[in-house]
Amino acid sequence: MAGLRELIPKSRSRRRQTPPWISRLVQLGVTAENPYIRRRQIFTNIGAFAVALNAFSHLLLNAVLFPWELMPLHIYNAVVTVLALSIHRLHSYGENLGAIALSTLIIGGHTYVVLALGLNSGLQIYFTLAAFMLFIFGIEHWRQFSIFYAAAFLALIATLYFGHPAGFIMPQQTEFRETLAVQALINTMIINVLLIAYALTALRRAEIELSQEFARSESLIDVILPRAIAARLKHGEERRIADKVSSASIMFADLSGFTAASNAVGPDELVGWLDELFCSFDGLCTRNGVDKIKTIGDSYMAVGGLDGGARRGAIAICRLALEMQQEMSRHKALGSHRLSLRIGIHNGPVVAGVIGDLRVAYDVWGDAVNVAQRMEAHGEPGRIQVSAQLVAMVGHRFAFERRGSIALKGLAETETWFLTGALTDADREPANGKIADGADDRDDALR
Repeated sequence: MAGLRELIPKSRSRRRQTPPWISRLVQLGVTAENPYIRRRQIFTNIGAFAVALNAFSHLLLNAVLFPWELMPLHIYNAVVTVLALSIHRLHSYGENLGAIALSTLIIGGHTYVVLALGLNSGLQIYFTLAAFMLFIFGIEHWRQFSIFYAAAFLALIATLYFGHPAGFIMPQQTEFRETLAVQALINTMIINVLLIAYALTALRRAEIELSQEFARSESLIDVILPRAIAARLKHGEERRIADKVSSASIMFADLSGFTAASNAVGPDELVGWLDELFCSFDGLCTRNGVDKIKTIGDSYMAVGGLDGGARRGAIAICRLALEMQQEMSRHKALGSHRLSLRIGIHNGPVVAGVIGDLRVAYDVWGDAVNVAQRMEAHGEPGRIQVSAQLVAMVGHRFAFERRGSIALKGLAETETWFLTGALTDADREPANGKIADGADDRDDALR
């Protein structure tokens, strides 16, 4: 499972340094589970707090400069501050109710301010920011956004055609209006760059996360399925993965004495011990070019030759079995029990394919699989029992000890052998004066 653990997303707490109080503030009233709704409502909160802060700052500044002359605007700014700070309470009544209220408040309130202070104040430039209401409605609610965007557009046209240059509040204060116009231009530029930066940052973050998720899913397929099968699935042209292999070598390995040992240890120790052992077996499969198929409890199943190389796969599966026995002898005891590995191997035709929608699995079927399983079940602890078919295919590469005929469940008397080790070049019996033919020489690459 080591390779699988690497695909599990790590905690993002180190990447995000936002103070907790800010996170709690922007998420006020946000209870939706849907991440897209949460994002829109959080942005609505941010917009509402920005409106409240802006209105309150104007209230304080204008109250100092013109405490009585701008009384209508003082009342307006106070009302807007209170209403904006209450927007978050609407999220629980509808996913876009807060966005609707905020948009209405901004368009209606700003129209009043432009008419009150006049066109010379330059405040009408803020209407050009209306497109950014798309952040709080979302592209999926483009109809609602279009309604409010059109309302902002009509409000702009109305103020331009019907608004007085000096407005109806303190029309004689031209310097005040000139100052407002300059501030409006500067603020609009700042708001534009902040909103665009937010949009690009969010887009970049989404692209990175999507890329990471895609890479993780691709790697997950490679971990779950044989690499060649995973490549075919990714290519996407085959509706169903199903192959008939004329000659494959199937191995089953089972832990002898596991049941008694597992009852004597705790679950953490048991799972950790199995995980460590099977991960080492996975590494041996990769090194020998053998496809691990699955684990069933304390049993381990692997197949060689699924790529069509029958003899190469048989040699690889025998080497794997020998190395697994060596690994088992080095592996630590489970509690006070020293376990042994019972292995069975058989060679024959199989059908291989991918099945399932949930927890997709690559598996093999056929009589050869059943025989291999019974070879293991009727074997001896610490030994590798193989069929005569396998011996005939790789006998020049390995040493075998004849066990004789045994009765396998559901089958006739079957000739069996024990695989005892690999032969060196000097040990091999010559075939027509040669150690091996050309095909066997190519198999030396597996060493």
